[in-house]
Amino acid sequence: MILRAKPTLWDVLFTLKGSIAKRIAVKMVAVTLFAVAISALARRHPEIFSQLSATPFTLVGLSLSIFMSFRNNACYDRWWEGRKQWGQLIVDMRCLARETAAFDGDPARKTILRGLCGFAHALEARLRDKDERAVSSPWLAAAVAPTAPNVPDAILGLVGNECSKLAERGVVSEWRYMLIEARLVSLAGVQAACERIKTTPLPFAYTLLLHRTAYLFCLLLPFGLAGLLGWATPLLSAIVSYTFFGLDALGDELEDPFGFDVNDLPLAALVRTVERDLCAAMGETTLPPPLRPVDFVLW
Repeated sequence: MILRAKPTLWDVLFTLKGSIAKRIAVKMVAVTLFAVAISALARRHPEIFSQLSATPFTLVGLSLSIFMSFRNNACYDRWWEGRKQWGQLIVDMRCLARETAAFDGDPARKTILRGLCGFAHALEARLRDKDERAVSSPWLAAAVAPTAPNVPDAILGLVGNECSKLAERGVVSEWRYMLIEARLVSLAGVQAACERIKTTPLPFAYTLLLHRTAYLFCLLLPFGLAGLLGWATPLLSAIVSYTFFGLDALGDELEDPFGFDVNDLPLAALVRTVERDLCAAMGETTLPPPLRPVDFVLW
């Protein structure tokens, strides 16, 4: 995720870090060169373009803008929902740390809190297609079963078993056990919601339609402008292609908020927040440092 101060005019005009321009540069250059060729053709054979008008492109461009706005809003909703789910995860972790303080002297508390750290690491790895077992195993007192297909869920099962044992021994009262179990259920809901976002993309046919329409519009636009604007056509075509291709590419990035694009969610930093909070709850004084942006990017 990009973290920058409020941009100045210089930043607005020339900043590339976090901009979508680099991702669509090849497309923009191709459209601009094509517009140059069409402008040269219009200058050489003006009679061909005298019957062409830019009016139809106004209507098509308006419709395309509306459709792209719908898609980008849907993609942003996915990004924002992912951030809300991870915010709920942090809330649940902090509440569990507070609720388990009632049996602070029991060794099981440290096992539970470290298991929760392992859950956060495993969930981040699952959403980013990394090795869930490798990142979570250093935090677990008991290994996850080799046949378990879902490591984060298996970790919640281990944590729940520890809590059940405490309740059976009378260390935890029934009402407190119910509070803790409710938090574990909430964590399972966070995981399911994140998996839903990751595994359910926007309908492919809708995305394909917008991709095709954007390409057709940007490639056909010079034919409608060349007879009227002449050599100004490539400049306007470049601006229009930047807008449409940029919105299209930005929607692609936000559609999967858990990836490694610069505009995706900083899952590693959120996991580190959980780690620091739970380690502090365990009484550790040497905490891992919070992650900071590197070249304005927080991962």
